[in-house]
Amino acid sequence: MVTLTPLEAELLEVAGSVPDPELPVLTLLELGVLRAVHVRDGEAVVVELTPTYTGCPAVEAMSVDIERALRDHGVRDVTVRTVLTPAWSTDDISAEGRRKLREFGIAPPRTLSASEPVTLTLGPTRGNTPVEPADDPVRCPHCGSADTELLSRFSSTACKALRRCLTCREPFDHFKEL
Repeated sequence: MVTLTPLEAELLEVAGSVPDPELPVLTLLELGVLRAVHVRDGEAVVVELTPTYTGCPAVEAMSVDIERALRDHGVRDVTVRTVLTPAWSTDDISAEGRRKLREFGIAPPRTLSASEPVTLTLGPTRGNTPVEPADDPVRCPHCGSADTELLSRFSSTACKALRRCLTCREPFDHFKEL
């Protein structure tokens, strides 16, 4: 575990308060993509940012927004570095971030354990509808029902799927596990 200086902790809070450009209900810290803030030579600040996936189109906007927030806070020399190791996982989303997603009407990703493999296969289907494990259902963020169905593997962004609750009949996004 790395110990932050008081200045690094302050700058981490500033950079971490930047909203995600695709999910503005979450901050970059809550999303878990902001990895570290380092102060070099007393003035230069290096921020480490891990995208949700390698080709994430929002990384450039995140970097610009972090630079702007830190410059507005009085930091002159800011560098945002993209780091790919360790890879981001939906397990990196904070409890507060998961709560905010649910309140915003997006089902948060289910939590994966570190030893649990991520399944990337299409899996079994019933007709054209994918069949999912019943032991960990995606719950409706509106009514909490576990009786939901997948409508489309992709929604407004590549990291979300479109689902519908069979209880309250409301459609909703589900932040896919990764």
